[in-house]
Parts: sequence; structure tokens; C-alpha cells
Amino acid sequence: MFDVAEDKRLSLMTKIQLALLTPLLIVVPGLLYRLHSATTQPTQPDKINSYRPAITPARAEPDTDFARHVEQLKKKLPSEGFSIVVQPPFVVIGDESQAAVKEHAEHTVKWAADKLKQDYFTKDPKDILDIWLFKDSASYEKNALTLFGEKPTTPYGYFSGTHKALVMNISTGGGTLVHEIVHPFMEANFPSCPPWFNEGMGSLYEQCGEIEGHIHGYTNWRLPGLQDAIKAGTVPQFKKLMAMDARAFYNDDKGANYAASRYLCYYLQQRGLLVKFYREFLAHRKDDPSGYQTLKRILRVRDMKAFQQTREKYVLTLKQAYEITVRP
Repeated sequence: MFDVAEDKRLSLMTKIQLALLTPLLIVVPGLLYRLHSATTQPTQPDKINSYRPAITPARAEPDTDFARHVEQLKKKLPSEGFSIVVQPPFVVIGDESQAAVKEHAEHTVKWAADKLKQDYFTKDPKDILDIWLFKDSASYEKNALTLFGEKPTTPYGYFSGTHKALVMNISTGGGTLVHEIVHPFMEANFPSCPPWFNEGMGSLYEQCGEIEGHIHGYTNWRLPGLQDAIKAGTVPQFKKLMAMDARAFYNDDKGANYAASRYLCYYLQQRGLLVKFYREFLAHRKDDPSGYQTLKRILRVRDMKAFQQTREKYVLTLKQAYEITVRP
């Protein structure tokens, strides 16, 4: 503000102008701030498959460990035409253009890692991990054999702890990539995690998007098989499923075990209990290695057989979602 009595040199017109402008100098900044805030607030997507994470560039200048790692990777590339993008804690390598590999790194890898860490994981994998994205099935099968000496047992992709690598046929979509990203984070944060929960969480997010700023799994292609198994009475009881070791889980009706685990996680998610269950299970893993007692406590049920029947009726009402992906 100014003092009219003290500033006699100002003309009457100048005084009037300043008198009119001074309140605006106070009001306008606040008004501009409000307008800026309104235009930059995130909006909710109209459709569940319309979410596209904002691009956040990978590190422009990787630190020494990543730079050294990239130099070693360049020496083992199976052929020309590969691109490399550093996206900590991963290095993404693909036999597509640099722009395409960068898009996978930013829109899928970074988004999934950030969202998983937001709700579940506090630690990154201790080692730098490679994500190999092969453009089609022929490239995937050929290069997996060349690089790692093993033929893939799945047409989609897998995580190899031995080779510190996620190996993907990216032409099948980004869902399997998100699934496999769960595993190294689970290994770093919950090393004693039983296979039902490790695969339940991974498969939950193989069909995912974002709701209210958090990662969210949707129904997917595993649903019809689980519904058929429920009708046939072949779904294992939760206590048995949760107690399975790796040999039993992966060899004894693997498809039903994956689906039953996924939709148990889905059920918890839909009731807002999945994050709480993860944290409680992690905290009590020594006393409850399968998570069965923690599940009962979180659900507040005593009769798990009756609960399983209720849960199976719920699963039979679900519909398979289509065209829901990590990004459009």
C-alpha cells in the first residue's frame, strides 16, 4: 500500500490507478494459484481402461553401477538392433526401437514399480535386474535360449532369479510384465512368501489399471477356469492351498492353484483388505508362515469352510473384464 499524504509528487491520475491496482496485486496471485491448481489436478478416467500414467523420464545420467552394468550388457547383446533404457532398479533391453523400449520402461515398468512400492514394498531388489523385452514369440524363444541356455516354458514371460532377469514376449502385452515385476519385489521384501501369495499377487496385477491413485487388479482370463473348477468341486480348500510348497503348488493342478490364489487376493482387494493383509502377514510370517491364521483374523471369520463356500458363490457372479490393460 502507499501513503497519499507523503507522496505529493504523484498526479491525481496515478494515485487513482494505484489505488485501483493495489487490491488486485493481493487478490490476483491467489486467483492465479487457484486456477493453476484446478487445471493441474488429475482427473478420474471415464473408463477403467483409459488410464495412461504420466511419463516420467528415466535417469538421464545413470550412476556408476548402472553405467558399468550397461557396458557389460552391450557386450552380451545377441545381435544388433537392441535398445537399452535404464529404469532403476531395472535395466530394460528390447529388440525394438529406442522410443518403443523407452515407452515400455516408463509407462509399464516405472508405473508398476512405483505403484507396488506405494502400497506394499519398502525395499528395491538388491541387485540390478534386467528386463528383456522380445518383440515376438520367435525372438523370445530364440534369444532366451541364446542368452540363458533355456527354452521358455511359457509363451508369455518369466522371472529368473538365477540370471537376475525378467524375460518377456512383449507382443503378448504388458500384463505378464507387471506380473513378473511383482516377484523380485516380493523376494526383496518377503523372502519367505509362500507360492500361493507370491503368485496370487503377481497374477492379480497381470490385468490392472489405477483407481484413486492406486494399482488395481481386474478380473481376467483366469476367471472362467476357476468358475469351472468351482462347479466341478476341484478347488482346493484354502488351508491346503496356502500350505502348499513350491513343488505341490506348481505341479498339482497348477492352473487351479493360480486362479484360486488370484481370486482370493482379488476378494481381499475388493473389500479394501489386501494391503492390510499383506502387512499383517509380513509382520506375523514367523508364527504364521502360510498366512492362514492371518487371513482368518483379517476376515473375522471362524468357519473357513463356510467362508470358502460364500467366496465361491461370489466368484461365480463375476464377469471377465476385457481390454483392461496397464495402459491404453
